[in-house]
Amino acid sequence: MVKVVVIGAGISGLSAGIYAARAGFDVTILEQHNIPGGLSTSWSRKGYYFEGGMHWLTGSSPKMPLNKVWHETGALQDNNPVENRDPLYNLIDENGKTLSLYRYLPQMQKALIDYAPEDKARIKKMCREIRDFTNFHMPVLDTRGCKCKNPVKINPLEFIKMLPAIMRVPRLINTSYMEYVSRFKNKNLRHLLSSVIGYRYNALSFIYTLGSFASGDCGYPAGGSIRMAQNMLETYKALGGKILFRTKAENVHIEDYEVKGVVTSAGEELEADAVIISQDARAAVDTLFDTMIDEPWVNTMRHKAVTEQNIFIGMGVKADLSRLPYCCVYPLEKPFEYAGCKWKELRIYNYAAYKDHAPEGCTALTCLLIGESYGFWKAAKADGTYKDKKKELADLFVKALSQFIPEVGEALEVIDVATPCTYERYTGSYEGSWMSVWQKGGKQYNYPQILDSIFGVYFAGQRIQMPGGLPIAVYTGRQAVQFLCRDFGEEFV
Repeated sequence: MVKVVVIGAGISGLSAGIYAARAGFDVTILEQHNIPGGLSTSWSRKGYYFEGGMHWLTGSSPKMPLNKVWHETGALQDNNPVENRDPLYNLIDENGKTLSLYRYLPQMQKALIDYAPEDKARIKKMCREIRDFTNFHMPVLDTRGCKCKNPVKINPLEFIKMLPAIMRVPRLINTSYMEYVSRFKNKNLRHLLSSVIGYRYNALSFIYTLGSFASGDCGYPAGGSIRMAQNMLETYKALGGKILFRTKAENVHIEDYEVKGVVTSAGEELEADAVIISQDARAAVDTLFDTMIDEPWVNTMRHKAVTEQNIFIGMGVKADLSRLPYCCVYPLEKPFEYAGCKWKELRIYNYAAYKDHAPEGCTALTCLLIGESYGFWKAAKADGTYKDKKKELADLFVKALSQFIPEVGEALEVIDVATPCTYERYTGSYEGSWMSVWQKGGKQYNYPQILDSIFGVYFAGQRIQMPGGLPIAVYTGRQAVQFLCRDFGEEFV
């Protein structure tokens, strides 16, 4: 049997492992952490469970082509039914009035116009754009030259339905997300719309995201990141796949331009005919090889990757906050600033309705502070102030949030801060990032997953196709194995 080593047990690594094992390869996954999931992760602190990875899942709808991949990999099963949360975001204004973003477009349009009639024309235009994107999605295709047992059948109608959205793409790409939102007159409407994705993206990313919600996609599987990753791990093991936790890949052994093995942090070398690198490709190309990888697509990625980073804050509050909606957006009169970043609103995820996230009568809250903060935290690591600055941020954040949720200041039992350095430490992700920023006017870089100079090296993961995230992770894991099957003459199952 052809021996394959997969580096990383994140979503892309598990996907690759599952498809490779199903195709008959002898597969071993190496994972430096003690749990699967990679960047799609969660953790517990003093009885509180913090969802640190997934807030919605692209491809959760049975109507989406990607849904088949999630089921093939075992990610979606009977034990994690999908919930389509609605409303999506809820801004609570200075008068205690709630402004909500809904999935159902007529409901969204009416709610926004009722709150901000001065923006009626622009709201209607935005809803038309969102409607066009309800049929816009990532197709699942097969790799040319790969023999597939069940090849994907191309339906031309699927692509014809996307044409209205495609016509809007050039203008939206050349408009920044913040430029798009700034055109609305009502300040609270601007705050609400600004909370959907990271500030640095183009307007296409914003409209596409809301279009996906409006299509009935992007639900939340019960149990979140960990249950989904565990489902995939169990699927992989049932196929005979092997996994080594707490085992970091240090080097890919190459001889005569072919893969020979993978050297681990324990100093052992695992024999391999091929390796699928699901660790962040931007970091892997510079750390896993003795000789610098000098190929056009690799060099493009080195120079063009703009990383999306975040500071994650998890809070355990000894109070029942079920009076508040799932996702609360609080506009700030004065921006919250830290680590070289500035946020104009706080987006709080409230897990009061999820009883397994906190002790009885208590609530787990989380917040993502999205922005380019890696350099700040890396410098703090270097000068020894890292822990102090994490505490300083936590204290400032609690003070800022307490003006909206008094219980945070009065009954806080635990607070946990994860920085880009945290994600870098546990996953090896480049700059601790979990996506690539697709900026205004920027090109969407999609990379080929293979090397011309070395036989048997394949890449998978969120960095391979912009902007990244869970759908790209699971899809590129599948694609990497199709390249593997093509090169080794095996049938993709």
